[in-house]
Amino acid sequence: MSSHWERLDSALRPSVNASVAAFERARPRLLDVTAEMEALVRKVTEDADDAPLFVTSRTKTVESFREKASRMVAPVPDAAPALLFPEPLRNLTDMVGVRVITTLPGENANVANLIKRRRNIFDCRGDREKDIGSIESGTYGYSSRHLILRSIQNDVVRAYQEALDPDSKPNGSYFFECQIRTVFAHAWSEIEHDIRFKAQDPRAWSPYFDRQFTATAAMLETVESAFSELHERYETVTSFWDADGEGGESLTPNRIKAVWQTLLPHVDRKADDDWGWAAELVAAHGLTKTIDLAALLQSEIISNVRKALDHRYSPGPDRLLDDLLLWQFGQRHIELTAEEPEAEQTPRRDSLQRRHQQMQRYRKMMGF
Repeated sequence: MSSHWERLDSALRPSVNASVAAFERARPRLLDVTAEMEALVRKVTEDADDAPLFVTSRTKTVESFREKASRMVAPVPDAAPALLFPEPLRNLTDMVGVRVITTLPGENANVANLIKRRRNIFDCRGDREKDIGSIESGTYGYSSRHLILRSIQNDVVRAYQEALDPDSKPNGSYFFECQIRTVFAHAWSEIEHDIRFKAQDPRAWSPYFDRQFTATAAMLETVESAFSELHERYETVTSFWDADGEGGESLTPNRIKAVWQTLLPHVDRKADDDWGWAAELVAAHGLTKTIDLAALLQSEIISNVRKALDHRYSPGPDRLLDDLLLWQFGQRHIELTAEEPEAEQTPRRDSLQRRHQQMQRYRKMMGF
């Protein structure tokens, strides 16, 4: 496959050569601009709640600039050949590129908004989601947020503009591209770029490669979704331990249900939505706040209860919560929630007493 430069009409070559020469002459100053834009983006994002993993940048090479400057518009009958970018030094916005690498997809929007709000440093002239087209077309591709930013009255940019055109008045405004993407998407994109666009011999390309890249993009989306869900669950669980925030919320039936389904989603066999029984059980022991229930539903406590009672079946929420309270409060739980000892029939009290004895034997055996 020939390059754009090789296919360029001879009448357009002088113009492209002049642009390439100017770019090559001013590129050392453009490297300074790249470093400056990277430093500014890093400074804007370093104090964010979800600070990026890292920020990188790159400056277009002379060869890459020549290739892009050599692109022509689609041929039109009876029209002379024309360049797609007649003034590449002014038309191209990707000569400087900054990349912000995040952990999770949800952080991309946060970083983009943080950058866009710094209007004293950057003027955002473009903002698009690279994966939106993939979603709407039912295909796959890596997710990335692309911003076109313009620097504002920047002295490093002025030095570049003076080197590029000493006769013009520098204004310190420069367009550059800022990509924001996750570390997973970054890895996928780098590998794809190396194989798909940097292949030494394009004849070596196989349609199977396209199929594999599509498959890995689909897997990437699944992995990112799983990690995002895991992060959200972690944030929710962490909030249960904030006594002044979520942890202080009252244990209504619906609240107990929500906390339970977050901490123990695998133990949820209630056929109805009535969790009033749970509210009554925990209230009997003065457990009225979310943090109280979170402290009770700990894996170590649950493991001990399961081993002590050697359940022959997997208990549902009602039975497991009852057992956890019995483990924590012992005989007091029996006295507070079972029938009176002198009642004609005491099936609950008898069951609790039997389970309590099992727990006592287990505690003694384990040296608790």
